[in-house]
Order: sequence, then structure tokens, then C-alpha cells
Amino acid sequence: MTLDYRWLYDTVRMRFESDEAMEAFLPKALTAEKLKCKGDDRYLSAMSQRVFQAGIQHSVVDAKWPAFEEAFCGFVPEQMVLLGPEQIEAHMKNERIIRDRTKLQSIPKNARFILDIRQERGSSFGEFIASWPISDIIGLWRLLAKRGARLGGRSGAGFLRLVGKDTFLLTSDVIARLAAAGIIDHEPTSQRDLQIVQDAFNALQQDSGRPLCQLSAMLSLSINPQF
Repeated sequence: MTLDYRWLYDTVRMRFESDEAMEAFLPKALTAEKLKCKGDDRYLSAMSQRVFQAGIQHSVVDAKWPAFEEAFCGFVPEQMVLLGPEQIEAHMKNERIIRDRTKLQSIPKNARFILDIRQERGSSFGEFIASWPISDIIGLWRLLAKRGARLGGRSGAGFLRLVGKDTFLLTSDVIARLAAAGIIDHEPTSQRDLQIVQDAFNALQQDSGRPLCQLSAMLSLSINPQF
């Protein structure tokens, strides 16, 4: 089974008063050049923000993030990788941040992840993210889950969306539309199932020329107009 892009576009377009309103609503991905220019401290900050968002209302985490930026000195990987148990315990006393020890411990681990990628690739983490093909975005999810800390499940895609890398999201509405189209019949978790979803998005991308993030939003809107 496949999804027809023209049907998807027409269905979503009916939710808006104009073409301009629809285009303004849809998310935008950053260009490869802008991803490359983003400092690695911003990638570590976004990883950490996504880790703390898991299981918590995102607005609560977002409101506290300036305090996190101050407490963790802008998330410079070379500094954050040195965080040890004593420093983590000291942060546990900071009432301005969310005091979750396990999540705090992910910060030095993800700093190490970023530094390791830099050493292996001989380039910035931003260049690594920018160069990853969106036709295999699930491969990047898999790498983040394997080598990052607490970046499995939906957190890898959530992190990529935070930094502006083009990715689709497997929200309940997106899954519902894929199921209604006969592409899947359950929530995709195995690599085989995820590849089927990736192939469906690749086909839509080829037909439409739109980024994955917009196609993901359109699939959601086709189920839930309150997306």
C-alpha cells in the first residue's frame, strides 16, 4: 500500500484558509549549512533538553532551560565530559533546575558521545548530523539510541527536531494514518517495521519534494485537525 500525496495535500489544505496559512503552519528544517554552523554545545544542550522532556510536559522543561544553560556553562562538551559524581550531586541541590539524577548523568555521557564522533569523523558533530541522508533517517535514530545516553525510543527523533535536522516523528496520529493506509498494522518498533515507514516517507518525499518534517505534520493533520 502507498499514500497518495495529492490526496494528503488536498485533505490537509481544507484545514486552512489559504495556501499561505498552511505553509506558515508547517515545520521547517534547517539547511545543511546551518546545521554545520551550529556549535556542538548547542547539540549537547538539545540532547539534554530532550532527555529532560521525556515524561515531563515540554513547556515545564523549556521554561527552566535558561537555568540549565547557566548551571551547565552553556553545555560545552569538553567541559561537560568532566562532570563526575560530586558535580552531579552538587547540581542535585540546585532548585532552579529539574533534579533528576539519572537524567543529569546523561549529560557527561552525551558529551563523550559528541567528542567521540568528532574524533572518529575528523569534523564537528554538526557536520556529522548535516551529512546524514534523510532517506535513512531511521539509521541516525538507531545510532543515537545505541551510542547516546537516553536517546532511544522517540527521543532521538525529538532531539533531531529540536536542532532542526529534517526528520519525521512517529506520533500516535502519524501511526494512525500509516495504519489507515495499510502501510503498517501496529506501532513500528522493529528495524523491519521502521524501514517500511522510512520507505513510505521516501516515496512521499519523492512525489512532493517536501521535507520529512512537513510530511509528518501533514499525516498528523489528516487525522487530527488540532495538530
